Amino acid sequence: MMRKPRATTCKVSQYKDTDSDLSFIQTISSDEDSDEWSPSEPKSKAPNKTARAPAAGEKKAAVKRTVKPKLPKAPKEPKPPKEPKPPKEPKAPKAPKEPKAPKMPKEPKAPKIPKEPKVVKPRAPRKPAAERKTRVPAALKGSGGSGLAGTKRKKADKAGEVKGEEQTEGWKTEERGPSTGMKEERLSFIVSGANEAVRWADEGTSLAGLKAKKEEVEEEDFTFDEPCLKKQKTSGASLGRPTALPQAVAQAHMNELNMNWNLQELVSVLTCVEKWVCVNIIRLLREENTVPFMVRYRKEQINHMDADAVRDVQLIYEELCTLAKKTQSVIQTLKKDGVLTTELEQNLRSCRSADDLDHVYSPYKKGSKLTKARKAKALGLEVAASALLEKPHTLDLQTWVKPDTQGLSSVEEVATGVEHILADMIAKDPETLTYVKTLCENSFVTLQSSVSKSALKGKEQEKTDPSRRKPGAQQNKNMDIDNFQLYADYTSNVQRIQAHQTLAINRGESLKILTVKVNISDRVKNDFTWWCINNRWRPKTFAKQELNAIVKNAVEDSYKRLILPFLTRSYRTKLTVAAEKESIAMFVRNLRQRLLVSPIRGCVILGVDPGFRHGCKLAILSPTSQILDTDVVYLHNANQPKEAEKLRHLMTKYSCAKVVIGNGTACRETESFFSDLISRRYFHPLDVSYCIASEAGASIYSVSPEAVKEMPDLDPNLRSAVSIGRRVQDPLAELVKIDPKNLGIGTYQHDVSAVALKAALDGVVQECVSFVGVDINICSEILMRHVAGLNVSRAKSIAEWREQNGPFMNREQLKLVKGMGPKSFQQCAGFIRINPQTLDSLKTSPHPEPSVPEKPAAKKGKGKTSVNVSTSFNPLDQTCIHPESYHVAQRFLSFVGGSADQIGTAGLRQCVERKVRTSSAEELPQTLDTTAETLKLIIDGLTQPPGFDIRQNFGQADFKQGIVSMSDLRVGAVLTGRVDNTALFGAFVDIGVGRAGLIHKSRITLDKLPASQRRRSLALGPGERVEVRVLNVDPQRGRVGLDLIRVLE
Repeated sequence: MMRKPRATTCKVSQYKDTDSDLSFIQTISSDEDSDEWSPSEPKSKAPNKTARAPAAGEKKAAVKRTVKPKLPKAPKEPKPPKEPKPPKEPKAPKAPKEPKAPKMPKEPKAPKIPKEPKVVKPRAPRKPAAERKTRVPAALKGSGGSGLAGTKRKKADKAGEVKGEEQTEGWKTEERGPSTGMKEERLSFIVSGANEAVRWADEGTSLAGLKAKKEEVEEEDFTFDEPCLKKQKTSGASLGRPTALPQAVAQAHMNELNMNWNLQELVSVLTCVEKWVCVNIIRLLREENTVPFMVRYRKEQINHMDADAVRDVQLIYEELCTLAKKTQSVIQTLKKDGVLTTELEQNLRSCRSADDLDHVYSPYKKGSKLTKARKAKALGLEVAASALLEKPHTLDLQTWVKPDTQGLSSVEEVATGVEHILADMIAKDPETLTYVKTLCENSFVTLQSSVSKSALKGKEQEKTDPSRRKPGAQQNKNMDIDNFQLYADYTSNVQRIQAHQTLAINRGESLKILTVKVNISDRVKNDFTWWCINNRWRPKTFAKQELNAIVKNAVEDSYKRLILPFLTRSYRTKLTVAAEKESIAMFVRNLRQRLLVSPIRGCVILGVDPGFRHGCKLAILSPTSQILDTDVVYLHNANQPKEAEKLRHLMTKYSCAKVVIGNGTACRETESFFSDLISRRYFHPLDVSYCIASEAGASIYSVSPEAVKEMPDLDPNLRSAVSIGRRVQDPLAELVKIDPKNLGIGTYQHDVSAVALKAALDGVVQECVSFVGVDINICSEILMRHVAGLNVSRAKSIAEWREQNGPFMNREQLKLVKGMGPKSFQQCAGFIRINPQTLDSLKTSPHPEPSVPEKPAAKKGKGKTSVNVSTSFNPLDQTCIHPESYHVAQRFLSFVGGSADQIGTAGLRQCVERKVRTSSAEELPQTLDTTAETLKLIIDGLTQPPGFDIRQNFGQADFKQGIVSMSDLRVGAVLTGRVDNTALFGAFVDIGVGRAGLIHKSRITLDKLPASQRRRSLALGPGERVEVRVLNVDPQRGRVGLDLIRVLE
């Protein structure tokens, strides 16, 4: 062997490598912000103790029962004389029925199975796990690898309700510990979205009788800025049937990935979600279920997780699958090159992240320069390096000298080659990397940024010789230096740096304005060198002084040349990943609240796209968003009276009293113009009011193919006015037409992964569209694309079928559409509505009846489904109830004495309330042979009024009649406004002065928030109405500082 064999320690270090990398996921913080590199030892001790202590006896017995069936097989083959013992073991099952159950664990201990090394190895790490609690290094905390983590989670899943309560208390006491940061805020976003997602997925309030059990989970004692796990339930896994994959299926998954870790256990560790939930989510994803479908119709299997939490599990699952495929590709490449060894293959299959894989594979890449270690190995010095560690008394470097061979011509060259091999071994040893990471976690590691030499040189040349000023990009670069003054000489602990600071530093580095480095204290190097020389890499027998010097030099060279750059890359990568996740979470939350703004229905609206030179573009929209008229007026020139008269004629003609003004160029001047006319009652008898709407993305959409297809005869400028008006009438239907990246939400959009951002935003759009629901007979093709289970081709097929055959009479007719298979129908059916009012309005236009026999001829394999499709209207199709639960809904209606024709009426609601009050929440689902979650959804669907919209609980656009300028603001003035956007450092509030004011996140404190919003990290989102106090006004820079007083309900 080339290094000292340490089987148990190696196992410990292998798991710690993951645990230390993921400590930021599993920790819980209180007030301070930091990142994932904070030591996780003190934080996980408390829950581990509370989790193990209460049911130690039960769980050990349970674990040994799983091992017990293997005991008879072991003695049968190697030891025939011990065969009489197995007949005694069948009597053991009777013991659990009697008080002799505790004796069960003692029987397996007699053989103890140590005679089979394969069985002992996975259990060996448990002893260090108990001993580690008295040690200081947090890195050795996760011994046992993923198997131990899986064992802990199995124990948690089998625990009783008492243990679940104790675990919850353990987490609560743990929340007062030291802070973490990036990932914690991300978790708090996930938790904060839970309340909203539950409300959307449930489609309204449920009856109190069926809601009590859920409220017990939601009403836990949470504190501000302290995340909790994603609604884990440790009281049992009864909701998540099945709680585990069959052994054959689990083994198939392992064989498919061909890695040294268990997929379900690793996903559970990385996401902090219980294993049985991860098992169910992975199974549902493999069955091609969408996230909205799982969140609404499979709640009991995903433990009531919200859409954000499910998407996190999905993301980790996909990343691990991608990692497994990449690992397999790397192994095939190395095998083809002839450099693959058994040890290297095992190291590759043990990698749990792309960084780990790259660290192991980088020396063997074809494009990379031949490393010093590989050069030395090519000279045959690997045997000498192995002898130096195993048998140093037999090593004589003089015998390796070959004067005619470069690299072996002298003893010094031989010693240098051995040093390079040892340095490479040290840098790739899991235990060594684990130890140095532990030292870093317990020391002061900082991230430092400063202005680059090239940027300083360019700025100095510009000052000394202005004539040498370069135009274009170079000049812009010099101007950008001023934007990074905060980071010109910046140093921060990696545990405390904020996400937006990380992204800003990365942007400055990419622009070559800043130089960034990670500073690790010298104490880490000294402690690491001492540990390697005296412990891990100490020769087994006595070594000469010159050989000890080789080991010392190898350790120092490995740390400086290999390990230190690896640690630097690791820190930078983890900070960037955490910051990107935080930024994407902010984008997701802002987009969700922007899409779910309540629509303004039942009134004519005037959309105004303001402008100076080309005039203000106008569009009159009917209550159903149809274009009634368009025009252009020039409100900012000498002919204002004439243009005002044209404007009054247009608004009087169509009885338009609501004006929507885009917030682009000339917005303030146009607003002032309308405010003046309104104050003079110029539009009398109309009571006119106006609001300001974001026009982000309107110009891009106006020239898009979708806009040209929808409004072919309109000028692009007029199309933008139509889009601005429709954003208030129906924000969701209009904003889905625009790429979410163009909506002006969030911060550092161009500094995060474009692929990850697009996937997250597209998922939110699909979630919002699906939970709101679409009327299949009148919704646009673009809107249908975002329904769960549908895509561009299926949405186009539905629109074509609707044009050819008339409106859909029921959901079953969707099966007649080309490309609509059973899985697509299952995913989208619950989110599609058949509105009877729409059918009545469309009956006046004749359409050919759908020809049922002809469709099957065009669609192979769907003839049976098509023949059985009915053409009659089903009242349940207008609700959120899924067709797979229609039979349960019919039984429930018969049970309460109602009928489907009474859906949404007060009479049916009274019948349902009466029956629920007389029946318990547990008995009613059993009577109807269904789950409590499905029954709750059915009750919501039957009792919600016709045309129910979940967005009615969200805020609408604010219409006003006056105007306030920044010059009118005074320090201390109390105003009301609406949150316009949120960033990682605060919330921007529109207070009606043309420039949004900033509430810094330090001003958003616990006592100023409603109880329902205290779980969030920032607690405010776009569209929320707030009461604020003016702290400072800077007219020159156009900045207003605000303090949050309270959130208005």
